[in-house]
Amino acid sequence: MSIWAFALVANWGLCWAFGIWDGLTLHSHPSAKPPSAVLPMASAAAKVVAAADAATSTRAHSLSRIFSSSSPNVQSPNPNPKPKPKPEPKIMRAPTPKPPAADAGSDADDKLWKPLGYIIKGLLRERDPEKLVSDFVAASSASARFRDRHRVYEMAVSRLASLGRQDSIETILGAQKRFLETSKEGFATRLIGLYGRAAMPAQASATFHELPAQLKCTMTLNAVLTAYYQAKEFDALATAFQEISVSHPLVVPSVYSYNILIRALCQKHDLSAALNVITLMEKCGVLPDNISFNTLLNGFYQNGRMDDAEAVWEMMKGWNLEPDTKSYNAKLRGLVAEGRIEDAVAVVERMEKEGPKPDTVSYNELIRGYCSAGRLEDAKKLYDGLVKNECAPNRGTYETLLPRLLQAGELDCAVRYCHGLLSPNTKNCRVDRSLLQDVVTTLVEASRVDEAAKIVELGRKKYYLRKLLMPHTEEDNEVQTEPDEEESTSEEKVCEVEQEIEK
Repeated sequence: MSIWAFALVANWGLCWAFGIWDGLTLHSHPSAKPPSAVLPMASAAAKVVAAADAATSTRAHSLSRIFSSSSPNVQSPNPNPKPKPKPEPKIMRAPTPKPPAADAGSDADDKLWKPLGYIIKGLLRERDPEKLVSDFVAASSASARFRDRHRVYEMAVSRLASLGRQDSIETILGAQKRFLETSKEGFATRLIGLYGRAAMPAQASATFHELPAQLKCTMTLNAVLTAYYQAKEFDALATAFQEISVSHPLVVPSVYSYNILIRALCQKHDLSAALNVITLMEKCGVLPDNISFNTLLNGFYQNGRMDDAEAVWEMMKGWNLEPDTKSYNAKLRGLVAEGRIEDAVAVVERMEKEGPKPDTVSYNELIRGYCSAGRLEDAKKLYDGLVKNECAPNRGTYETLLPRLLQAGELDCAVRYCHGLLSPNTKNCRVDRSLLQDVVTTLVEASRVDEAAKIVELGRKKYYLRKLLMPHTEEDNEVQTEPDEEESTSEEKVCEVEQEIEK
């Protein structure tokens, strides 16, 4: 039996244990018997009344226990009461100051050796990994406010991961575990997620098992599953899904959990098992959503199983789910992969008329199809029409068009697109540096040095810095940029975090 089948069977068994199977609460004790015939109406009514009386008695007893310690007992009056002594005058004393709480969240920022913002900026620009680790651990141990700076954790882990310093990452994250007892779910989820970002899923799973009981929840389960998915350890993901569900019955997988499992199975090209997860969700009382079916659609279309994909569309109807733009984008992706560009165009035209409205990804699929078919003019028309369709070019748009324009020798158009990409008005759109470098190099080879220099200038303003070079000065610039290569975090991200600090 494959691990996927084993996982499904085990989870079905889990559903049985929870009494979800067929909506009944079952008992595994051998003495358990099926319910007897319906009791007579009078007997049933008597039982209801008795149960109500018992519940009332229990509540009354609980209330009496709550008030017994503060309510005086009723006693007979004393016939010969003694005179009450005169009260002594009270002496006012200054209150004794309480010692500071010892929990992790109560530490004050005055333990920091410098202002918090100054320390964070220093960490973001620190190039020595050893000093980065020591200063990071010291700051996180001294300041609860520092531990709330999520982006600083992400930056430090990403930088150390790019240097292959998993031991240093373990030092930083391991130092945070002593705060788990007094932390909330979000802190634990973030800690597990950081192991995932560093491609350390085994440590992410181990951290979950070390969590206090109150932090073992659906959120932290999903963080573990995501860590395995990011590391492409799909078999381990399925095992973790099964083991955690069985060993921690109170940790109930959500639709998000099942969607991660579906995505992993599609990545493994085990599409039959991915489809069976929908049945498992139904057995466990979890309703699939559009993401569940869109993931399946992408899996079937990308593997050329067009007929099976159409069956998924029918399943969506059975669950009363309306296909959204991402559903149609999956179909467009499949049609373009098969070279059926006219069919893809027809799908987009129908979306424009009937909905859902196409987005940039929809048009990118058509642009990719036109480029693959050698229809560059049609692709350029689509690019020019993006704004009219209330869409904006994104990374996928430029990474599809720019190489084709260079191959076709259409440098004027390539320069125009680069200026659009590097415009201050274009936000959240970054392409790989090598793509812009190809444009610059091609311009220099065509003796259009001024235009190449302008793109380099614009690129450096958009945080590409010295990594975007003029070919004739490449040697000199490599010497200047050598320290920057040790800095795995881009200047753009550093500036973003620094702006967050100052808010």
